[in-house]
Amino acid sequence: MKKVKILIPIYNDWESLKKLILDINESLSNIEGFLFDCIIVNDASTLNNPLLIKPKNINSLKILNMKENKGHARCFAFGIRYITENEDFDYLILMDGDGEDRPVEIKNLIKKILEEPNKSFVARRVKRSEGTIFRFLYFMHKFITLFFTGKKIDFGNYSCLCKKDVLSISSQASLWSSYSGTVKKYIYDFGSIDSERGKRYFGPSKMSLYKLVIHSFSIIAVFKYQVLLRSIVMILILSFFKDYFGLSFIFLSIIILLFTLIIILTSTREKKEDLVKSKENLAYIKDITH
Repeated sequence: MKKVKILIPIYNDWESLKKLILDINESLSNIEGFLFDCIIVNDASTLNNPLLIKPKNINSLKILNMKENKGHARCFAFGIRYITENEDFDYLILMDGDGEDRPVEIKNLIKKILEEPNKSFVARRVKRSEGTIFRFLYFMHKFITLFFTGKKIDFGNYSCLCKKDVLSISSQASLWSSYSGTVKKYIYDFGSIDSERGKRYFGPSKMSLYKLVIHSFSIIAVFKYQVLLRSIVMILILSFFKDYFGLSFIFLSIIILLFTLIIILTSTREKKEDLVKSKENLAYIKDITH
């Protein structure tokens, strides 16, 4: 019996979590040979959680209650560390708690690991449900990431990692800042499934423009040395054509240098010491037994 942990961060969105647990339970029906446990990281929510019920297809359900709010990415980082240190598992599924990561696609991830048991798989976004402006900004994020790092990153948190890959990223400083960037950098061979971005169960998206920019920069910052090298090369190439570009050469060079500086500053969010000590932020664990 293979043991699968499903890791879900939550902050105040308890109604969405209740529905998500039920939808996960439904998606796990008729999957044989696997034991599924859900681990919720409560990021110091200010709203009291409603009564959660453990459905039949989920073996165990527990809530890790944090003392201080650390943010979505760091909840995933803490959860990964906690599971590697305290849980017996074969695979780890990471997903958001608002419904945008569709539980129905868990079956697709399980199908893939049945085909290749020693490989991790990410949910590659092929269709999104957000508005035109957000889709444009997301396209620009992917383009800038590819341009400055040479890496195509078209996936988010939704993924299923095999144990060896979980262990390989659990101590990387970049995990404290960006999960997807860390996966891309340190897991050299992973597969993907096509994934459709679902709609939030309740309320508007919590991803503001500011958070989107920080999220994008955090991913790129994982590859800060590639960014620095490519920026130097770009400025050198521009310098050969400075007579042709005129003042535009100075303007473009300043833009590239400012962007590189921002990425280097963003990379300071990667703090291995904070990652290792993240367990100190755990207040208590609540087991949902029925």
